[in-house]
Amino acid sequence: MNHISITTLEAPELDIYARLSEGQLFHYNEPKEGLFIAESPKVIGRALDAGYEPVSFLMEERHIETEGREILERPVCAGVPVFTAPFDVLTRLTGFKLTRGMLCAVKRKKMPGIEEICAGARRIAILENVENPTNVGAIFRSAAALNMDAVLLTSACSDPLYRRAIRVSMGTVFQVPWTYIENKNVSWPQGGMDLLHEYGFKTVAMALRNDSVRIDDKKLHAEEKLAIILGTEGDGLAAETMADCDYTVKIPMSHGVDSLNVAAASAVAFWEFGK
Repeated sequence: MNHISITTLEAPELDIYARLSEGQLFHYNEPKEGLFIAESPKVIGRALDAGYEPVSFLMEERHIETEGREILERPVCAGVPVFTAPFDVLTRLTGFKLTRGMLCAVKRKKMPGIEEICAGARRIAILENVENPTNVGAIFRSAAALNMDAVLLTSACSDPLYRRAIRVSMGTVFQVPWTYIENKNVSWPQGGMDLLHEYGFKTVAMALRNDSVRIDDKKLHAEEKLAIILGTEGDGLAAETMADCDYTVKIPMSHGVDSLNVAAASAVAFWEFGK
């Protein structure tokens, strides 16, 4: 183990933890893929299980022999720098308490293609312009728990590998296959819809409209492949997206409640369609 005790975060190797923004980490290795930060042994373990490569660790000294031990003993971690300090020193240096006492800087991987993500999938989620990383993380956690096979995101969505999204997802962003639906050859919604139909998916717009079908409609459950499309916080799905979908579904509500947070709505939809 390459163990390095620290008393300051001034070392350049610690810029990734102390001074670089999420955007700077994303572009850290340009033109190659950048970095992201994973927190806690469970989340870091899920990232390593998914084949991501660690760059360095920042952790409490005591966790080398406790919660972090299993992580650090993995072959992929051999020789990786492990920066450590006591809890109070780390809290003072970083300005916040480390989640379960452990951070890991991790290399991003090349994004898979849409065809690769959709191959063999029966139920997928599409996120249209969901900008809040907390919502993105919560949606991934529901997708993993409630039988979604993959997630596709439009380019305006918050990055699933932002620190908060990873933390809220409890590392399930590393377990559910995902990629961006837009690229130089595919636009959204028209190009993306055409591609989904080409792959055999029927598209379902989750929207607050009265001209909709019930979420438990037998026709929906009879469809071999469904793409469940969830819109941005507040405005919901774009009118063009809803117009292009095969089905529009509204979740029935009571007590005068007119809508659910997009993450809550995703859990209801995934539960119903993932049965």
